[in-house]
Amino acid sequence: MAGYRDLLRTPGVARMIAAQLTARFPNGMTSLAILLHVEQQTGSYGSAGLVLAATSVGQAVAGPITSRWMGAWGMRRVLTLTLSVCVVAVLGLALLPLSVAGYMALGMIAGLSTPPVQSAVRTIYPKLVNAKQLTPLFSLDASLQEIIWVLAPVVITLVSTQIGTSEGLLLVAVVLVGGGAWFILSPEVGRVRIPRSRHAFGTVVLKPPVLLATVIGFLLIGACSAVEVGVVATFEHGSLAAGLVLAVFSVGSLAGGLAFGHIPIGPWAMARRLAIVTVGLALTMVSLNVFWLGGTLVLAGIGIAPALAVLFAITTASVKFSQTAEAFGWAGTGQLIGAAAGSAVAGFLVDATDPRGAYLAATLFAAAGLVVSIVFVRAFPDLRHRDASPHPDTEPLAVTPS
Repeated sequence: MAGYRDLLRTPGVARMIAAQLTARFPNGMTSLAILLHVEQQTGSYGSAGLVLAATSVGQAVAGPITSRWMGAWGMRRVLTLTLSVCVVAVLGLALLPLSVAGYMALGMIAGLSTPPVQSAVRTIYPKLVNAKQLTPLFSLDASLQEIIWVLAPVVITLVSTQIGTSEGLLLVAVVLVGGGAWFILSPEVGRVRIPRSRHAFGTVVLKPPVLLATVIGFLLIGACSAVEVGVVATFEHGSLAAGLVLAVFSVGSLAGGLAFGHIPIGPWAMARRLAIVTVGLALTMVSLNVFWLGGTLVLAGIGIAPALAVLFAITTASVKFSQTAEAFGWAGTGQLIGAAAGSAVAGFLVDATDPRGAYLAATLFAAAGLVVSIVFVRAFPDLRHRDASPHPDTEPLAVTPS
């Protein structure tokens, strides 16, 4: 903890973490708000899953593109444009009477215009701290972002179930505006400039560590999305139990990230973390009792933030600074496609069977990630004796013959 305190005393770090957490707080609200709203309007978890899938696909398509735009047009311009469009789309979801196709269309627009805050802040981090502090900073970031997943589900469940699902989406829009404005106006966002990448669009994802981060992120977040659908289906609308159980899931992740964030990242780090997640999720199918689910999800959560920290570190350590935003955009795309797949598969399994179908889907996603991390262990960079800083961009020197 002393190391984390030193990190937070570094100029700009605490402010940047707080601003980006606030700007990304809607990420923990939007999916659940849409799920509750569309299910209430249509009476089908399958339809709600399709809308969530459309939203996630929109985010996935836009992620690498808007992240790369930040190197060409500047972070503030891209963040402001995307934020404005996203807020309008969320307001439309909340206020307009729509068919399932209409909800899907607006959900996709909201996804396409999601501000690339995550890519921006993880590109800024290497400029705020020295090389030795970067991996601990990624661990701290991965842990503290669980605050979003602890508080946001409780807040949005309370508002959507006790006041109304439309009001829940309106709250998402308000937080989008407030948090986004704070992040965009932060001095570090104006001070750090991402160089224009010299590489063709998409080539960075072909680097083995970035590709691994993308694939494993897809599977890990797919598992988490399936859990979200399963918990909501287990406890329905009449209780805060769904929000509380999802919050407990995130508390486990927060605890795991803070406890294990100091451990050096070796090639087997990902496999060990995903083994914890897989075992915890497999145990959820034993019983749908609220206390059993809470306990097993705490266990599963212990591996999530540490696994995300590994994804962040291997991505940054494998690319040039000018490629970091796009690399995180692709990694985010993997996660968002995973969210789409996890929520859609879990939604249809719930409709076809019962909530255990969603927990089965979550377990299979996590187990697949574990298998990938074992089979391709040699492709993981060994960061136990080096830092996770991106490679510097070098300019070719013009040589004048004498």
